[in-house]
Amino acid sequence: MNWLRLVPVIVLFGLAGVLALTLLTRSDSGQTDRLIGERVPDFELDALDGHPGFTPSGLTGQPYLLNVWGSWCPPCEVEHPVLVDLAQAGVPIYGIAWRDSDDNANAFLARMGNPFSGIVLDPFGAAVIELGVTGAPETFVVGADGVIRARWAGPLTDDVVRRAILPAFEDGR
Repeated sequence: MNWLRLVPVIVLFGLAGVLALTLLTRSDSGQTDRLIGERVPDFELDALDGHPGFTPSGLTGQPYLLNVWGSWCPPCEVEHPVLVDLAQAGVPIYGIAWRDSDDNANAFLARMGNPFSGIVLDPFGAAVIELGVTGAPETFVVGADGVIRARWAGPLTDDVVRRAILPAFEDGR
């Protein structure tokens, strides 16, 4: 019967070990770094109506940010002014409008501003799945060679941009 008293302690230590292992294998943003150091998976999606599209294979030669967003996403709205500031500072940003429609995405951009050099629609998540994205927003820093340098899950803030995004962007030149 005394061993029954040890079961909760053993379970607690087991959970603590799993949590520690999980935290040690994740990046600052909480996402695994499986794609860091790999080329951006190539995809072909339709351009958002009225905007230029893009394919990752066509973007080599300069570093850029790849941002997964949606007009339905409150954290994307919070992040958006940071993206606009980055674009105004000359950082090329390409957007994937995830689970969105032309009308809703265009209304969002008309209201919030358009920081994107190119935008594609991913209504069913084909490219987003290849990128391993589980939620929006998520941003990838891609080097001039097409290799992913950094990844950030969640809304970008000025602090995140200064601490994580811009250094990786400069390294990708």
